[in-house]
Amino acid sequence: MVDIIKVTFLGTSGVIPTEDRNHVAMLLTYRNENILVDCGEGTQRQFRKAKINPCKITKLLITHWHGDHILGIPGLLQTLAISGYNKTLEIYGPKGTKKFMKELLKVFHFVSDIKLKVKEVSSGKFFENNEFYLESKPMIHGIPCNAYAFVAKGKIRIDRDKLAKAKLPLGPQIKKLKEGKNITYQGKKYLAKNLTYMQGSKKVTFVLDTVINNKIVPFSKNSDLLIIESTYAGDMKEMAKDHKHLTSSQAGEIAKKAKVKELILTHISQRYGRDSKLVLDGAKKIFNKSKVAEDLDKIEL
Repeated sequence: MVDIIKVTFLGTSGVIPTEDRNHVAMLLTYRNENILVDCGEGTQRQFRKAKINPCKITKLLITHWHGDHILGIPGLLQTLAISGYNKTLEIYGPKGTKKFMKELLKVFHFVSDIKLKVKEVSSGKFFENNEFYLESKPMIHGIPCNAYAFVAKGKIRIDRDKLAKAKLPLGPQIKKLKEGKNITYQGKKYLAKNLTYMQGSKKVTFVLDTVINNKIVPFSKNSDLLIIESTYAGDMKEMAKDHKHLTSSQAGEIAKKAKVKELILTHISQRYGRDSKLVLDGAKKIFNKSKVAEDLDKIEL
């Protein structure tokens, strides 16, 4: 069975939410991990709408400390505390995150405490286990800001159909095949290469918020899914530059140069209301496999 990566878009708006778009937040689910990227105001309610238990969250990645990306944190922590959250919530963010979290916890009186582990990250891998790793790269947005990438590691998988044809039963011997080792069973030799296949790695990259810069393409290189802010449509390049954001055309150029498989646009300005076609068109003219995220959309890889 192939492990699935699922991304749920809990919020997709820019600085100001609309009737249809909540402040930005995304949940990446992989095996037992539920990684929340940003936590805009109202995120805990979006969990309800998505029918996802927030107590499943294992990590929170904060891109930066502008209000539209973090104002949901106090409410989320309160919900977790009341709900008996029994994990240690790992919180990662750019420089200043420890100070801001400390101040935030002083401002709000929580019903009960939950365990938090706060770490500031800059460039490179900051978490790794046997299944996946997380890495970050500083962006340019006027305050410390990180892009993040999640990479599920490639692994050797058993081909069950070939296993059945070879009449090799499931058992302790299968573990060696998963390690790429040949085995001998009941006097007969079985080659790992004939009974296994390699499941390639998968990469999901999150880029929020930033002005166009030369670090985005190499960081996003070969992503299966690039989720990127597109606050402005393609014709608003100067405004995007002034406010240190991206246009959808720039997002399309990044996706093309980085050779990603799919591009998802989010952090959409309220100026586009319910019609995000202008935003989408800017990207699709350059990179056809583009889509504008809507609240509660789910994508599986």
